[in-house]
Amino acid sequence: MIAPLDFFRRDTLTVARELLGCTLVSRVDGQETRGIIVETEAYCGPSDPASHAYRGRTERVRALYEGKGLAYIYLIYGMYWCLNISCGPETSPDCVLIRALEPMSGIDTMRARRKTAVLKNLCSGPGKLCMALGIDKNAYGAPLYDPSSPLTLETRDRDFPVSASPRIGIDYAGDAKNWLWRFTVNESEYVSKRP
Repeated sequence: MIAPLDFFRRDTLTVARELLGCTLVSRVDGQETRGIIVETEAYCGPSDPASHAYRGRTERVRALYEGKGLAYIYLIYGMYWCLNISCGPETSPDCVLIRALEPMSGIDTMRARRKTAVLKNLCSGPGKLCMALGIDKNAYGAPLYDPSSPLTLETRDRDFPVSASPRIGIDYAGDAKNWLWRFTVNESEYVSKRP
């Protein structure tokens, strides 16, 4: 079942945890690919020095201010797209970064896009999963709760044991670099890095 809009209109840390086990579905260029989310990171707007919205509204973070359940996509290192989903309280530009997936279907397409046959390397990082699923700036602002969207989120049907750890690559964020806002499915071999 596709996640309803209300799924995203909740506490950001809760959404980050409960995204684990959900299925991300991408429909790009006539190809459907799917993966189970196994790693996320929460970013909580103006109160979080690691958030892109920490210094206020810009064109880059526009999707975070336009609603919940929307794809916020940005480029890192000038070459890798990263997918976040807007969520949290209505008044705060929060989001969750999707850091890793367990590939489920469309695997041949993922392998061709990533130019690797190694299953556990297809989506084990935010840039890798966007490449594997064909996600780029064209999906910016896509509503993941809308069945006609190129990106949708399907809810999970069971709970998963979860670990919390510090987020990755935010040494610039002062004390926020130690906040336990990265969530992973325990024992998953598909996470980008073990906590």
